[in-house]
Amino acid sequence: MKAYLNFFDFRQKVNYKTEVLAGFTVAMTMIPESLSFAILAGLSPLTGLYAAFIMGLVTAVLGGRPGMVSGGAGATVVVLIALMQSHGVEYVFAAVLLAGILQITVGLLKLGKFIRLVPQPVMYGFVNGLAVIIFMAQIQQFKITTGTGTAWLTGTPLWIMLSLVILTILIVMLFPKITKAVPASLVAIIVVFGIVLGFGIETKTVKDIASISGRFPPFHLPSVPFNLDMLKIIFPYSLVMAGVGLIETLLTLNVVDEIAGNRGRGNKECMAQGSANVLNGLFTGMGGCAMIAQTFVNLSAGSRARLSGIIASLTILMIILFGAPVIERVPMAALVGVMIMVSVGTFEWISLRIINKMPRHDVAVGILVAVITVWLHNLALAVLVGVIISALVFAWESAKRIRARKYVDDSGIKHYEIYGPLFFGSVSAFSEKFDILNDPSEVIIDFKESRVADMSAIEALNKLTERYKKAGKKLHLRHLSEDCRVLLKNAGSIIDVNVIEDPNYKVAID
Repeated sequence: MKAYLNFFDFRQKVNYKTEVLAGFTVAMTMIPESLSFAILAGLSPLTGLYAAFIMGLVTAVLGGRPGMVSGGAGATVVVLIALMQSHGVEYVFAAVLLAGILQITVGLLKLGKFIRLVPQPVMYGFVNGLAVIIFMAQIQQFKITTGTGTAWLTGTPLWIMLSLVILTILIVMLFPKITKAVPASLVAIIVVFGIVLGFGIETKTVKDIASISGRFPPFHLPSVPFNLDMLKIIFPYSLVMAGVGLIETLLTLNVVDEIAGNRGRGNKECMAQGSANVLNGLFTGMGGCAMIAQTFVNLSAGSRARLSGIIASLTILMIILFGAPVIERVPMAALVGVMIMVSVGTFEWISLRIINKMPRHDVAVGILVAVITVWLHNLALAVLVGVIISALVFAWESAKRIRARKYVDDSGIKHYEIYGPLFFGSVSAFSEKFDILNDPSEVIIDFKESRVADMSAIEALNKLTERYKKAGKKLHLRHLSEDCRVLLKNAGSIIDVNVIEDPNYKVAID
């Protein structure tokens, strides 16, 4: 059954059956992950499920990218572990609340567009690193808790777990060849669940992670002193959490844009993420951001609208309130198999096929970002390092491109036609191109194929002008673009450059 469903400003064609089934599948895969991250941070398991419900519902309704799934993500929760250990859960809730306010501010100031500065190699590294993290997290499910800590499964329990995981993977791979009317991931979970129940197989279940039974998220104003000292404590954590959450969210949005073939609204997504985290702070949720694994589960199940995200979040709420006894019996092997297939689908295999065609520095950046993502689990740092290195490489390559074509016209005036941008990286090469001592009394620097980009470029022009002036020679700057002339004019109070229009050349003259 197909119809049109309009949530706020997005009007999309919705297949209700696909959206509902996709929502159920996403909920099943989100529950163990949210529980694991909450326990990792020393929080109550329910704080993870509350975050999954609140993040999922608010961003599905208000977000800028239909089909994207948000929840209690590890990327943001890891940031709060130290705060939890030093000041307790109430400060965590306050930090989540402040992080949400910061994210809303980013959206209101329309700063989400700066995600466009992330190069493609960084995107490859980010996605591939996440794929490895997702896969490694599933390997950890082959451990059990003992009286002295954790230990790997061995013997019969190990072979049962492996067999069920392999069965799940086979169903996910083969079922779409039969029909795509029902998400293969959901079918795999149901089939494996039925086999385990029907044959009474003893294996690790969701309940072995934590109990998920509870009540509706309660309103709770964080019990912290609302003063400057408290703000000094939580602000660094809130700032990092907001940054990490937005980076992961906006990068996920970019990936979904490529799959869906249309562009989402980054600034709107920032405000939705912020609103959800504000509610998390007020309703005892641990906070979160977009979850790329669950997003891929959603997309692979056929969802392209908001309804699946709403169904997933409401399903989690119903499970918390009523369905815990059933869901706690779902074998972890089924969820592990689904997530392994998600990791395989998340990995950008094309990046391996074109690696010999990419510039070496792009390959190095992609690998570095992936390594940092996997090694430190710090997505914000990985992306930041990748962007900085890419920017430095770009600056270096651009600096090498500046060159000058020189000639003397019939009037005895020497021309320097500059090609390439004049900026901090190229000013040294630019200055070396002039022969002030042997140049004639009048010189023109033509910027038709160049532009003055920054303060370093202005200073280079000022020094060059002074050198020609001391030599008793006149220098004209020709074909400066309007923005370059404004830049030089604005710098007049800082350095000794006085630019006027040249009626003969229609240029700026010192």
